[in-house]
Amino acid sequence: MLFNTTYKNIDYSKESNLLVGPPFSFFNKIKMRGVGSSRLIIEELSAQLQPKNSLSNAISYANIELRDKGVIVHFGNKLDRYSWIVPYYRLVTYSNKRFSIHSNGHFIKFKKNRNYRNNKKFIAKMMDMKISHLKLGYYDV
Repeated sequence: MLFNTTYKNIDYSKESNLLVGPPFSFFNKIKMRGVGSSRLIIEELSAQLQPKNSLSNAISYANIELRDKGVIVHFGNKLDRYSWIVPYYRLVTYSNKRFSIHSNGHFIKFKKNRNYRNNKKFIAKMMDMKISHLKLGYYDV
């Protein structure tokens, strides 16, 4: 689900807590050594995730926030901020020439540059959390 979170959005708070769980506590964030990625450069968005007033030539950045039952991808366009809620059971990632996150026919593709290389440990942590949450113990990590 995509929400405009430029300003406080009560619907977003309810849906995010329902679908992916509440944010981690301060001590859990420290214990996990962070629950957010550094910024990633967006290369392509699916049509459904494209903001109505988007600029095609502007560089867009995104970051990923871990939650107990899923992730939230935050990205901006001009002065607006959008949040895409993705539960773990719908989360699919691909890493070819680009790193991409897919869910329900929607996707965000990120450039594989220095920012991506800085986030490799975070992406591995995200996939470990998905595997442990879905109890997919047969995958080698």
